[in-house]
Amino acid sequence: MRTMLRWIVAVVVVLHGLIHLLGAAKGLGWADVTQLKEPISAAMGVAWLAAAVLVVLAGVLLIIRARWWWVVGAVAVVTSQTVILTLWSDAKAGTVANIILLAAVVYGYASQGPASYRAQYRRRVDAALTEAPPNGVVTEADLAYLPEPVATYVRRSGAVGQPRVANFQVRIHGRIRAGTATAWMSFTGEQVNTYGPEPSRLFFMDATMFGLPVDILHTYVGPSATMRVKACSLLPMVNAAGPEMDQAETVTLFNDLCILAPAALIDAPITWASLDEHHIRGTFSNGAHTVTAELVLNDDHDLIDFISDDRTRSSRDGKSFTPQRWSTPVRDYRTMDSRRVGTHGEGRWHAPKPEGEFAYLEFNLDLITYNTGTHQLRAPV
Repeated sequence: MRTMLRWIVAVVVVLHGLIHLLGAAKGLGWADVTQLKEPISAAMGVAWLAAAVLVVLAGVLLIIRARWWWVVGAVAVVTSQTVILTLWSDAKAGTVANIILLAAVVYGYASQGPASYRAQYRRRVDAALTEAPPNGVVTEADLAYLPEPVATYVRRSGAVGQPRVANFQVRIHGRIRAGTATAWMSFTGEQVNTYGPEPSRLFFMDATMFGLPVDILHTYVGPSATMRVKACSLLPMVNAAGPEMDQAETVTLFNDLCILAPAALIDAPITWASLDEHHIRGTFSNGAHTVTAELVLNDDHDLIDFISDDRTRSSRDGKSFTPQRWSTPVRDYRTMDSRRVGTHGEGRWHAPKPEGEFAYLEFNLDLITYNTGTHQLRAPV
């Protein structure tokens, strides 16, 4: 629906721009335009032509989803409405199209402009990736300090002989919901994690609810985490922060290490305890936060689940948090960027009855790159 709406607006804008050529044709003497009864000077003919070019260009840039299209759109709507005012009795109907264009420009600025969540995400990523890359490669000796099932999992991931992991970037798609009684929202997302002296997790999600866009920005830098949500890039829905949020994101950071960056487990501040051949308990610390999770591995020593009681479930407005068991079953291992990772997973809450255990998140891994620099990053969709 969002794509259809974008195309409808773009077509309206392009047609609106082409209609401006009537004013240019009359003012410049290209044709006798009987629909326009008021006189148009040659200078105003040039102005009508400029408005036509700008409005059509804005529509085309919207079609191709150019990030800064709204800048051209803002100039176009001012220029267009200015020439319309000079020929009000004949051209006033064009104001309706300009209102549509203006609404699109406002949304474009809110979703892509310097104050948008997308722009904040890009700035955070640029700052996080300033640390120097890691030295050396992962060796068999590095695995000696891990429980054997975990060491085998790291080995199977293709980490041995590869550079140590300083960061990764992923692109995912899937769907998410607040609970069993709410509808699923489809989403695409981009995430960057870094593993220097001050680890960070930055995640931007572009979701769709009832056909309307929803922007979600998670940031976890050092000891502090936030989650903010806006509908249509304009209306705040959630602004979650505080100790419970920090604790929850520490669990998520540990989860990302295990699923998406197993090579980084060799350097992470984790204390391990073997429960049996298929179950390992890990205690992970980041700053003042310490969390524990159980890793479940299959007979091939692939990680198939991650279970923790230290993550809290936020309310829909992000103002309250409830301790609840959390798990992330993962499957469909494939090689991406020379490393083997699970490409399909879920986030599951183990809620008390009557809600019970349910999946609130389903994700598919589309791309992952390790030890990337800012020059290699593409902007989020």
